[in-house]
Amino acid sequence: MMGNLKLFSGRANPTLTKKVSEYLGIQLGRAKIQSFPDGELLVKFEEDVRGRDVFVVQSTCSPVNEYLMELLIFIDCARRASAQRITAVIPYFGYARQDRKDEGRVPITAKLTANLIATAGADRVLTLDLHAAQIQGFFDIPVDNLLAEPVLSRYWRSMNLSDLVLVSPDIGNTKRARKYSERLGGELAIINKRRLTGEDVEVGQMIGEVRGRTVLMMDDMISTAGTIANAARLCHEQGAKQIFVGATHPVLCGPAIERLREAPIDELVVTDTIAVEQEKLDALPNLRVLSVAELIGEAIHRIHNNESVSNLFTIDNGREGGHWLRRIALH
Repeated sequence: MMGNLKLFSGRANPTLTKKVSEYLGIQLGRAKIQSFPDGELLVKFEEDVRGRDVFVVQSTCSPVNEYLMELLIFIDCARRASAQRITAVIPYFGYARQDRKDEGRVPITAKLTANLIATAGADRVLTLDLHAAQIQGFFDIPVDNLLAEPVLSRYWRSMNLSDLVLVSPDIGNTKRARKYSERLGGELAIINKRRLTGEDVEVGQMIGEVRGRTVLMMDDMISTAGTIANAARLCHEQGAKQIFVGATHPVLCGPAIERLREAPIDELVVTDTIAVEQEKLDALPNLRVLSVAELIGEAIHRIHNNESVSNLFTIDNGREGGHWLRRIALH
C-alpha cells in the first residue's frame, strides 16, 4: 500500500519532512524547485507521480507569500502530472489570524488562502493547531486539523510539575488552557489582554491565583511574543515560583527573541512545525523544540490507507491511537 504514496517537501521545512519520511519508511520524493532571476518559481517532479497518492509538506511561514506560492505551484504541478490524490500538508497555516472582518474595509485572507489551495488542485488538507478552528469550514475539501497537545502534554507530564496552575495568556485561549488543565491537573487562571497594535498588547488583571505556584502557559503560536512576555511578567510580579511556556508554532518574528530573552520564563517549549534558526536557538538557551514528525507521519499513513484519523485528536496519556506517541523524540 505504501508503494503508492509519494511524499514531497517544499523549502519551508525540509528537516521536518525528512523525519516524516523516516517514520513512514519511504524515500522522500525528488523534485526540483528553481527560482528565476525575476523571482518566479519553477517546480518540476523528477519522478513519476501518475496515479499516485501525493503529499506535499509546506508550512506557509516567513517568507509567507513565497512559501504559499510555492505550495500552490507544487499542487498544480502534481495535478497536471496526473496524481490520483493530492494532500497539502501544512504544519503551520499562515494568514490564519485574518479569519473575520473585525473592522470595516479589511479582507478575510484565511478564506482567500483556502480558496487558492483548493483551486490549485488540492483534494485534502492536513494541518496542525489552526489559529481558529472554524477555518476548517472555509475549505470545500476535507481538512484534518491535528492537535500538538498530546506531544506537548507528554513532555510536561515528564517534568513532574508540582503546584501547577494553567494560565491562559488571554481570554480567547481559555479553552486550550482548560484542556491542558484536564490532562495535567492543576487549576486554571486567565489574564485579561487588550491588543493595541500588531506588535503591542496591554495586559490587565488576572483572574485566579498564581502566588507560590508553578505556572504553565500554552498558546497556539508565539509571533512577536508581546502577549507571552507581558503575561509572564505579570505572573512573576504576582509571586509565581516557576514559569513555563509552550506553543505549537514558533513564528518568532520582530522583537520576539529580545522579549523572550528578557521575560522571566524558566523554559520555553515549541514544536518544529516551523524551522527555528540556529541563531535563535543560541539566543534562547531555555528554548526546547519537540518534533511533531511522528504525529504528521501517522496521520499521513492513516489518510493513505483510508483509516480513521480522528483518534489522533483524543489521545490520553499515550494509551490510545497506536504506538506512535511512545516514540516521540525530543530535539
